[in-house]
Amino acid sequence: MKRTIIITDNKNINSQVYQNTFEDIRPVFMDFFEFSVDSIIRKNPAIIIIDIASKEKLNEISLLLKNDLSTAYIPVITFFNKSDLTVGIIDLLHGVDDYLLRPIDTAELSLRLELAIKRSKHSFYANPLTGLPGGIVIEETLKRRLEEGEPFVVGHVDIDNFKSFNDKYGYLKGDRVIMQTAYMLNMAIKTWGDKSDFLGHIGGDDYVVTTTPEKYNELFRNFICMFDTIIPFHYSISDRENGFIKIKDRMKILREIPLMSVTVAMVMKNSSYELNSLIEINDRIAEVKQYLKKIPGSKYMADRRILKKDDSLSLQVFNNDDRLLSSYRPLGQLLVERNIITSDDLDKALKEHWKRGVLLGEILKEMKMVTDEDLDIALESQAEELRG
Repeated sequence: MKRTIIITDNKNINSQVYQNTFEDIRPVFMDFFEFSVDSIIRKNPAIIIIDIASKEKLNEISLLLKNDLSTAYIPVITFFNKSDLTVGIIDLLHGVDDYLLRPIDTAELSLRLELAIKRSKHSFYANPLTGLPGGIVIEETLKRRLEEGEPFVVGHVDIDNFKSFNDKYGYLKGDRVIMQTAYMLNMAIKTWGDKSDFLGHIGGDDYVVTTTPEKYNELFRNFICMFDTIIPFHYSISDRENGFIKIKDRMKILREIPLMSVTVAMVMKNSSYELNSLIEINDRIAEVKQYLKKIPGSKYMADRRILKKDDSLSLQVFNNDDRLLSSYRPLGQLLVERNIITSDDLDKALKEHWKRGVLLGEILKEMKMVTDEDLDIALESQAEELRG
C-alpha cells in the first residue's frame, strides 16, 4: 500500500475529505511543527500533501523537500483558496508539483494523487539529459514485449570513440552529442519505425530501441546515415578534415582516434522457444556488440543463431558518400559561418530543437535570431553545395 504524508496545521481540517479519498493509499498525518526531512525519509511516502494556511511555511517546507536528494523526487501537492491565486503566489510554488482549489473535491484529489505518483515514477527513472525512459522502464517494456509473444527486434545503440571525444572536447560538448543522437533515434523511429516502437536511454552513450522485424532495416540504416552525416560537425574543422583526433592514452602515448561512429547490436525474437528472459536478451546483445566493436565504422548486426533462413539481418557496415560528406553543411553551421548567429546562439537553439522536435529554422525564428530571408539564403547555399 502506498503511503501519503499529510503535513497540516490542523489534523481535523478536511478530515472527511481524506477519509473519502484514500483507498490503496495510506494517509499519515504530521503536524507541521514536527516536520523534518529525516522524518519524511523514515516514513518513505509515495506522495506528500501540504495542507497549511501559512504560505511562507509552505514555501519553507516544500523547498527543504526539493533541495534534499532523498526527497526531491517525491511529488508535493498543496491546497489554495481561489482568492489566493495571484501572480505573487508563483514565488511560493518553487517546491510544489501540483495544487487543488478549496473546497476539495474528493474524486479530483484521488485522481491527482494517482497521476502525480505515475509522473514521479517516470521522472525518477527518466534520463535527466535526454528525458528518455531508462532503467526500470526499459526492463518493464522488454518484459511486456516478451509476454506478448509477438516477434520483435531489440537494438542496443552505442557510440564508438565517444569517450575520446569527451576527453578532448569536454563533457558539455559530449552532452550535445548524446542529446543529438537521442533526437536522431527518435526521428528515425517516427519516420521509419512502427507506432509500437520504444526508445530508452540506458545512460551515457547507450540507448535501447525495440521495433518490429519489418521496420528494423529502414530504421537503423537511415539513423546511421544521419549520424555519420551530422555528428562530424561536433568536431573542429581540422579534426573533421583529418578524420581523427590526437589524444594520449593511459600510457601517455599519443594516438589517432577515428571520429565517432555508431554500433547497433540486435537480437530478434521470432518464436516462443527463443529469448524468454531479459538475461538471455542481454547476453545475446553483449555477444553481438563484442564482435561488432572490432569492426571500424558505423554498422549493425543481429545474432545469426536466431534468424530464419530467409532473414537478411546480417552484418551491415556503412560508408557515407564522400562527396556528400565533403559538400554537406548543416543549416546552423552555415548561419554561424555567415556571422548571422553566434556559436552560443546555435547551441541554445539546438537544445530547443532536440528537446521539442521543431525544425531548427523555426526555433531560430522563434528566438528572433534570424529572419525568413536569412534562412532562404542559407538553405539555397546548402542546396547549391549539394548539387556540386
